[in-house]
Amino acid sequence: MQILDWLVSTLRDNPAIAIFITLGIGFWIGRLKYKSFSLGTVTSVLLVGVLIGQLDIPVPGPLKQVFFLLFLFAIGYSVGPQFFASLRGSGLKQVIFAVVMCVLVLATTLIVSKLFGYNPGEAAGLFAGAQTVSAVIGVAGDTISTLDASAADKKAWIDVIPVAYAVTYIFGTIGSAWILGSLGPMMLGGLKKVRQQTEDLERSMNADPSDSDPSLVSAWQPVTYRAYLADSDFFVTPQSVGTIESHAEQLGQRLFVERVAKADGEVITGPGADMAVEKGDRIVVSARHEFIVEDGDWLGKEISDTALLSFPVERIPVMVASKKVVGTTVADFRKSPLTRGVIIAEIKRGGKEIPVLAQTRIERGDILMLDGPAAGVNATAAYIGYSDKPTTASDMVFIGLGIAIGALIGAITIRLGGIPISLSTSGGALIAGLVLGYLRSKHPTFGQIPEPAVWVFNNVGLNMFIAVIGISAGPTFISGLKEVGWGLLGAGALVTTIPLILGILIGDKVFKFHPAVNLGCVAGSRVTTAALGAIQDSLQSTVPAMGYTITYAIGNTLLILCGLVMVLW
Repeated sequence: MQILDWLVSTLRDNPAIAIFITLGIGFWIGRLKYKSFSLGTVTSVLLVGVLIGQLDIPVPGPLKQVFFLLFLFAIGYSVGPQFFASLRGSGLKQVIFAVVMCVLVLATTLIVSKLFGYNPGEAAGLFAGAQTVSAVIGVAGDTISTLDASAADKKAWIDVIPVAYAVTYIFGTIGSAWILGSLGPMMLGGLKKVRQQTEDLERSMNADPSDSDPSLVSAWQPVTYRAYLADSDFFVTPQSVGTIESHAEQLGQRLFVERVAKADGEVITGPGADMAVEKGDRIVVSARHEFIVEDGDWLGKEISDTALLSFPVERIPVMVASKKVVGTTVADFRKSPLTRGVIIAEIKRGGKEIPVLAQTRIERGDILMLDGPAAGVNATAAYIGYSDKPTTASDMVFIGLGIAIGALIGAITIRLGGIPISLSTSGGALIAGLVLGYLRSKHPTFGQIPEPAVWVFNNVGLNMFIAVIGISAGPTFISGLKEVGWGLLGAGALVTTIPLILGILIGDKVFKFHPAVNLGCVAGSRVTTAALGAIQDSLQSTVPAMGYTITYAIGNTLLILCGLVMVLW
């Protein structure tokens, strides 16, 4: 008992320890899976925090707000380029759909909340859990604190938000994945039909009207460099580098001759298209791994030649900023004289990988992972935009002042009909992240935040906030659960299901989206990554991600701001 008393006393005197215990155990539980079921990190951290909170550990209020503002700024920073770019051009149709989905989600939650007689805290928690938008917990809490209500009522409403969130989150996650991954294809004609339509779309998008490039199908595969002894029948007569590369295209491959070692020992790096390769020469080719593995015998015998393979090769991420590249396709990229020997290994948009097909459009703010010889990659990077080489340094001036200015703007309150309305400091931080993330995509020489740092801000920032919420709500969690009642489970199921089903039907009948893109648009508008994974597994394709990125940027922003409306309505 003495050890237990000492532990409780220590945690009460040092709440930071309790927070890190909550994070550690919560992240561990969040990784556990039974078949396809997982609580997820946020819910696990919340429940562990509630459990530890039973020890009645006081946590300083400002701590959670600091981490929450970091999280919201990082969210805005990540999706800012896509958010503003999508407001014009070909993405506008998906933007409108995302707005319609957010309105459906908000309207459904408001109607259900009114029917069940929920107070602002219960309604906000229902919205946050059923739509799996954890950030609403903080935004709604900030907004409730500005309402004209008694201090006791506001505290009770804020305390019940995480309770309602925890009750409705599980179906919000699992239900969304099942509806979009299993029920969705059935609603659109059946799984077999939708899979076939998806395959057809992949083929059509991979078709270059003037020059086919089948190697682009497997853009997710790494690029490899192999050495060969040119002793096959193909080299009975000397063949030029251009002929070798053209022959590869006829075989449905795309490879480049990077080096040639002649019989007299001369080594040529970056040989020209007219250079002749004779039988007995040694060559290095670059290509996607699967094509070399499947059929490289026509080149000759593969050899292990360390010296020949020792030359500078780079794989660097490049942020698209050039007007000459924005809006073009992967096929256009391949045809440019600057791209010889350079292959797009992957494309990331808003932190999500999208399929690299011939007709995939390249947008501002995309990160292209380029593979190739150092000189070629660097020249291509300069043409595309900005080489976003790995770094450990974050622009803290950009982050600190960005959050501060955004929060100050969000703190401005105006009154309409006696009702106080503001973005709140959290909403202001989100908007600041959107604007500054977009500005960085146009001028990528400032405001750099390495991807690992963005991950920390997103995951640790949010979960540190959730841990504090759970610990603080712990003493009143059980009584709050009794207050909201298990009927909230049914309300949550309704609020999760109705917008998803309506969204699938509207995307199909009104917007005429391709089935795979339609399901991706619904998942993105609802900001449910788990559902995107379920859709892609079901359709055995990454095509749904083409509908996910733009709608995710819009939905992630609007749904968080909808947390304000849930409280003010």
